[in-house]
Amino acid sequence: MDVATIKPTPKPRIGLYATGLKAYWVQFPGLRERLIEYGEFIASRLAESSEVHFFGLVDCAASAREAGEFFNRANVDLVFCHSATYITSDSVLPVHQVCLAPVVVLNLQPAARINYAQSTTGEWLAHCGACPVPEIANAFNRAGIPFRVISGLLGLSETPAISLADENTATRPEAIRAWKEIFEYVQAAKVRRTLRQSRFGFLGNNYSGMLDLYSDWTMLQAQAGLHVQILEMCDLDEHLQQVTAEEIERKRSEVLAFFQISGDSAADPIARQPTEEQLEWSCRVAAAQERLVKAFDLDALAYYYHGAPGNAYEHLQSGFIVGHSLLTARGIPCAGEGDIKTSLAMKICDTVGAGGSFSEIVVADYVDGTILLGHDGPFHVAIADGKPILRGMGLYHGKQGSGVSVEAKVRLGPVTLLGVTQTGDGRLKMIISEGESTDGPIMQIGNTQTPIRFPVDPDTYFERWFAEAPTHHCAMAVGHQAGLFRKVADLLGIPAVVV
Repeated sequence: MDVATIKPTPKPRIGLYATGLKAYWVQFPGLRERLIEYGEFIASRLAESSEVHFFGLVDCAASAREAGEFFNRANVDLVFCHSATYITSDSVLPVHQVCLAPVVVLNLQPAARINYAQSTTGEWLAHCGACPVPEIANAFNRAGIPFRVISGLLGLSETPAISLADENTATRPEAIRAWKEIFEYVQAAKVRRTLRQSRFGFLGNNYSGMLDLYSDWTMLQAQAGLHVQILEMCDLDEHLQQVTAEEIERKRSEVLAFFQISGDSAADPIARQPTEEQLEWSCRVAAAQERLVKAFDLDALAYYYHGAPGNAYEHLQSGFIVGHSLLTARGIPCAGEGDIKTSLAMKICDTVGAGGSFSEIVVADYVDGTILLGHDGPFHVAIADGKPILRGMGLYHGKQGSGVSVEAKVRLGPVTLLGVTQTGDGRLKMIISEGESTDGPIMQIGNTQTPIRFPVDPDTYFERWFAEAPTHHCAMAVGHQAGLFRKVADLLGIPAVVV
C-alpha cells in the first residue's frame, strides 16, 4: 500500500572523485578526459538517488586537499573514491584527512577484458584501477582511516570511441553486483543523514521492569546522531482538546481505507468487534497524535503510559495503537513500551523503504518449523499481507485499559529482522537476521503476527539470537536486507552481527 509520508526523507549527499597520476596527462593524450567521463558516468548513476558532488580528478596532493575542502563545504555523508588509474597514495590520503566522511574505494574496471593484441600503455592505464588500491588501503590503515572497497565492472552500456576494448558491461554480473553494493552504501548514507536530522519523541515512560528497554538518551544522540525530545501526556492531551470534528472524520476515512473492521473473535473472548465509541475515540486520539508529531517536528516516537486506573491519561492511551500504526505507515515509526532503541530500528527500515513493524517473539511452531513474531501494535500498514484488521480489545494483555488493536501479518516473501540493543559498556549494537514470511496460520487475538521460517530450525535460531543479548523487541522489514543493514551499521560506527 502506497501512502503519503508526513515528512520528506532527505537525500544523502555523496562526494565523488576520480584518481590519476598528474604525470600521465602529457604522456598519454586523451587519458585524462576519458577518466573524467568515467567519473561523470558514475555521478549520473548516483544522481538517481542522491545529491552528488563530483570534484573531478584528484591527481596530486594539492588537488587532494582541495577535494577534501570541496566535500566539507558540501557537508557530504559519504565519499566515493573512483580508482580510475594508478595514483600515488600521498595524492589520496589528504582528501580524507581534510574530509572525515566515510570513504568507499571503487575499483571498477571499464572492460571485462582488455584488447591484448592492440593495447597501448595509455589504453592499459585506463583499465588499471586495481593497481593503486593496495597502496591506498595501506595508507588508510596506517593513518587510522576506516575504508571499504567495492570491486567489479563499471557497467557502461556503450563503448567510448577512444577505447580499444568492449566496455559494454552493464548486464554482466560483475557490474550488477558492484552497483548493488554501491547503491546499498548510498541507502546507508541516507539513513546516516536522516538520523542526524531526526527528532525522536519519548512520550510517557518505559514499561516498568523491562530492563532491556531502558536507554541512555545521550548515548543515542552520541552514536546515532538523533535528538530525543521528552514529551509528557499533557502535551498530547493539549492537542486532543483542539481536535475538530472535521479532523476526526478525516481520520475515520483514513482508518477505513487502511483497515478492515473485525467481528468478534471466535476463539478469544477479549477480542471483540470494535464498538462505535472505541472507533470514534481511536480516530480522535489519532488526530491528536498527528498534531503532536507536527507540533514537535518528530521523525519517530517511543511511547508508553501507565497511570492510576480510570484517570484521563489512562483513557487517552487506550486509543494509541490505531493512530501510531497510521503514523508508522506514514514515515513516523512508533514503538510501544517506551522502546526507543526499536523505534531507531524501525526508522532505519522505513528510511530505506523496507517497512519496519514493531515485533517480538510470540511462539514457535515446531510442526511448520516457523517462529511467530508480532506485537499488540503498532503495525507498519504499508507492508501488510492484505488489509489489516482492527479488533476491539476488552483488555490489553499485561497492561491496564482496553481499546482497539491491530491484527495483521507482514506480506509473504523475504523478510529481515533488525534489532538494536545496548551492550554492557553502553554501546549500541545491531542484530540482523534474514528469513521468509510464510502463509502459516495466526491467532485471532488482535495482535500482529507473522510466521517466519529461518534457514535453521527454531531452537537453533533461538540459541543464536539469544546469545547476542538482544532486547525482546525488533523491527521486521520486507526483503533480504542484511547487506544493507550491515552497511548502515558501518557508516554509523555501530557494531553489527548477522544471525
